[in-house]
Amino acid sequence: MDLHLPEAQPTEEERRAVDAVLGPPKEILVEEQVVRGGVSEVEGKRHLLLPALQGVQDQIGWVSEAALGYICRRLTVPPAEAYGVLTFYALLATQSRPKRVAHVCDDIACKLVGADELCEELANQNAVHRSPCLGQCERGPAALFQCAGEDDWTLVRATKEGVREGLAGKRREMPRPLVYGRRLLRRIGVCDPESLDDYREHGGYQALRRAIELGPSGIIREVKDSRIRGRGGAAFPMGIKWEAVAKAPVRPHYLVCNADESEPGTFKDRILMEEDPFAVMEAMTIAGYAVGATTGFLYIRGEYPHATARIRNAIEKSRTRGFLGKDVMGEGFSFDVELRRGAGAYICGEETALFNSIEGYRGEPRNKPPFPTEAGLFGKPTVVNNVETLVNVLDIVLDGGPAFAAVGTEESTGPKLFCVSGNVAKPGLYEVEFGATLKTLLELAGGVAGSGNLATVLLGGAAGSFVGPEELDVPLTFEGTRSVGASLGSGVVMVFDDRALMPEMVRRIAAFFRDESCGQCVPCRVGTVRQEEALTRFLANSANGSAKREAALIEELAQVMRDASICGLGHTAASAVLSAITRGLLDKTT
Repeated sequence: MDLHLPEAQPTEEERRAVDAVLGPPKEILVEEQVVRGGVSEVEGKRHLLLPALQGVQDQIGWVSEAALGYICRRLTVPPAEAYGVLTFYALLATQSRPKRVAHVCDDIACKLVGADELCEELANQNAVHRSPCLGQCERGPAALFQCAGEDDWTLVRATKEGVREGLAGKRREMPRPLVYGRRLLRRIGVCDPESLDDYREHGGYQALRRAIELGPSGIIREVKDSRIRGRGGAAFPMGIKWEAVAKAPVRPHYLVCNADESEPGTFKDRILMEEDPFAVMEAMTIAGYAVGATTGFLYIRGEYPHATARIRNAIEKSRTRGFLGKDVMGEGFSFDVELRRGAGAYICGEETALFNSIEGYRGEPRNKPPFPTEAGLFGKPTVVNNVETLVNVLDIVLDGGPAFAAVGTEESTGPKLFCVSGNVAKPGLYEVEFGATLKTLLELAGGVAGSGNLATVLLGGAAGSFVGPEELDVPLTFEGTRSVGASLGSGVVMVFDDRALMPEMVRRIAAFFRDESCGQCVPCRVGTVRQEEALTRFLANSANGSAKREAALIEELAQVMRDASICGLGHTAASAVLSAITRGLLDKTT
């Protein structure tokens, strides 16, 4: 598609929204007249494209052709490419719409607590849209409100009246989450998440002081001795990643905190950012110091307005007090954090897609190799860790790597956060040591709710697998779940009682991957569509022999996507669907 800059001029309000992000444009002299909108100091800074689009969306409620053209002129980005970025994200609108819009989650966790009925009750509201998971799985149904000219916000345990009140401008206070834990979660509910002084009174920045005493090589030694693996699903050894970047001769180095947790059923990073944001800042600073990065980017889900506000406050206060900036704590090293918001794209949780998003391109994954430790953000050596992984560094530095390794098991060291939702008495965030069993975790969560009879548990989220009641004694470790053909993934533990309509749940998972495939590679783009079609036929024909043929087709599609897709979305898009069929969860359809 060949697009040209539109002749229509942006409104003053649109100009102000863009200039608030990019800074005022230079004034140029044309035939002795001063003309605004000339090339400015942001020329070529394409990484500001997504923030500029979001700036217009935040103030106006949508991005017009004229506003897009103004952004393109300011950044010297081709209009066709900017339009491709604009239309990539679900939370960016290209058509005029009401000032307040509600996105109501209808994903699997919210389905279990009445999301479909809520959406049906709101079907006549033109400002209400169905949404994939909003990361509020322990307190659904949930709705995200995008409000032009106002701060976005989230409604949990949503009702028809609550959504309608939200569209009318009435907000409800966000309740504090239910958490259980003694290490990673020890400050939650005790420390004021908006106060740097309170954070320091509860042990904050002691780990950074200890890190400076150790020096970069000492920090990496402790991280390697801890044998910690990443908590995002790939489970890559953290110390090896850090060491590779620290030793990379190419400069600069970058640190990226991946806070785009979009896996249905996952909310652990959201709670850490909302309730302990200064810990995230301290951990990022230690990581940046260790690997020689002077700039870190925190890429947060666009669906997390409350966490975004808390993180933004933590960045500003840490910078003001000298814990971020050119001379951190007066110790002679520089490190600062830039906040970047996603805009509604599950694929941007994949690390290379996240890089493209930050750089101002469509959030499509890159081929590997090269790996991020060699050529990551802006083509430079980059460490990428999620929020939970980074926050563990505070205890590793303070207590030492061997002490951390003594917790858990040989292959799975330290504590682990689990997002427990669905048919349990006390949905919430639970911290246990690696090695605790699934049965123990469910007992902490008050047992099975609803009918009280467990049907199945989804481990790892939509990209994970189902396990049955006979596997409640499985140790929650990387090796334990692997032994039963499952994985920990991002720490999702979603519980289904025997009244849950499993065909509808699995159908929603298939639809999720169809929608969230970025479309870049054929195996995933086509495979996710064909998988949903085959699943639909399977459910319709479960009473006759043709269902077996459809199951075989789904398995064949899964193999093709695993072998040929560029990224993990395609590799795991069929995992839950296949496990549901194999375990007979879809035998009784409705």
